[in-house]
Amino acid sequence: MSQSRSANPVSRARYFAAQALRSAFYGGQYALARRQSAGFNRPGDAPFRPQSGKPDPRALRRAFFRLWARDRANIEAGLYPPPNDVRLRDLVSALRRSQAVMRDLREVDRRRVDRDGVEVRKSDGPGADPKRYPAYYRQNFHYQTDGWLSDDSARLYDHQVEILFTGAGDAMRRAALAEISRELKGRDQRKVQLLDLACGTGRFTAQVMGAFPKLHASAVDLSPNYTARARKALARWPQVDVLEGAAESLPLEDDRFDILVSVFLFHELPVKIREKVIAEAARVLKPGGLFIIADSLQFGDSEGLDPFLEYFPEGFHEPYYKQFLGWDFTPAMTAAGFQPERLETAFLTKVRTWRLAG
Repeated sequence: MSQSRSANPVSRARYFAAQALRSAFYGGQYALARRQSAGFNRPGDAPFRPQSGKPDPRALRRAFFRLWARDRANIEAGLYPPPNDVRLRDLVSALRRSQAVMRDLREVDRRRVDRDGVEVRKSDGPGADPKRYPAYYRQNFHYQTDGWLSDDSARLYDHQVEILFTGAGDAMRRAALAEISRELKGRDQRKVQLLDLACGTGRFTAQVMGAFPKLHASAVDLSPNYTARARKALARWPQVDVLEGAAESLPLEDDRFDILVSVFLFHELPVKIREKVIAEAARVLKPGGLFIIADSLQFGDSEGLDPFLEYFPEGFHEPYYKQFLGWDFTPAMTAAGFQPERLETAFLTKVRTWRLAG
């Protein structure tokens, strides 16, 4: 893709029109979900007041529009191709997922009101088995039905994320894709090994492979339901391996990967598990390898957004998020042999790159 072609005014207008439609589609569902839900508080509770001040919607809007401007700039710089995520042929399936999400909303809202974030642990399903899954994992994150442990959960999850971020989820992930592109500049992608850590349904891995189809990649996740869906999503690239395993105990050999990427994982881990994941990352990366971490903003990362970050765990079951907001990656990363390189923010996401000592 030449820069002159990608910077064509028609191409630029087409991009912004498509993303506006996408945001309107998911934003409308977000508004509908808010109207149908009980909100952040249980009946009788005092309203939640963020300690960092009153939320300013203007700051949120500015960050939202900066995301799209940065995304388009990355495309025009040739870091990755433009998204092809607004297609008429996908409309029927998207509407079906929308209907399924809205049908499930009543159960999600019941857990929110009851503050029941461990329903999956009390069921007779796989989440009740402490020998198979660690306690921190056997929860209904986001009050999600079945936690991470059903085919229905895997089918709806990515759509739910896009509703939560009003269509900005994939664009935030592409900020991590930009870092992969920078790392691959001048290299033969056929000789590069990449690992997507906690890959979920393989949505980000598919973005990576769409941009770099000759790359050799592995994707790992602890959920058998999500990895099954990831295998289907990634089947067109035979050189991609999808594995089932825990991020803190990877079923992978030492010094294998050139690039390791983690998207939206660390804020859902207790501190001790975060430290173990970082140690495992250092073990499976080659000396000099790059670790890209895309996760939630933390306090102080973006002016005016701290109050919105405080609201998130009030509305969703995120048991480790409050502690994550003030957690410093540096001591654990340094102890494992990493040094920081780049830092970018993308709406409600922060992307940092860390280099393992050679």
